[in-house]
Amino acid sequence: MNCHEVMDRAYEFEGNTALPFLTHLRIQLHLLHCGHCAGEIERLERTRLLMTGSFFPTAPKGLEERIMRSISLEDQMEEFSEAAFMENGAGVSFRSWVVTGLIILISLSTSFLGMDFSKVADHWGSSFLLPIGITIGAVISAYGALFIGSHLKELSDRFNLH
Repeated sequence: MNCHEVMDRAYEFEGNTALPFLTHLRIQLHLLHCGHCAGEIERLERTRLLMTGSFFPTAPKGLEERIMRSISLEDQMEEFSEAAFMENGAGVSFRSWVVTGLIILISLSTSFLGMDFSKVADHWGSSFLLPIGITIGAVISAYGALFIGSHLKELSDRFNLH
């Protein structure tokens, strides 16, 4: 057995179950000749004893109930604030997102119509269109991702994606 196999076996069984006799014998023979593995196994055993012993103090009575009650109250407050946010109409409506998206699409598509492309094309060649296309694609993709992410519930309800 090499060091890697010995440590794998030691971590695999970790004292929860008994090692098979031959495996235990092979590990013990290896530990007689390898001080590094023997030290690692001893540190593992000390750590196991420390963690299972009375090293950690017991929790005060009722602590778990208070923590769970606090978590429950936080969940209720989050649900209440989300419901109030949706009921009050705070935020941007679905229609506003669509109209804004169309305005962005039209403005990005038409913003370059007033440019004199012949001068730019003479200087840069047709490669100047690549950054323009990448910019338009990135803006439209980012806007679409924000739109879908913020209206996931409405979109899944509308398209029956349950």
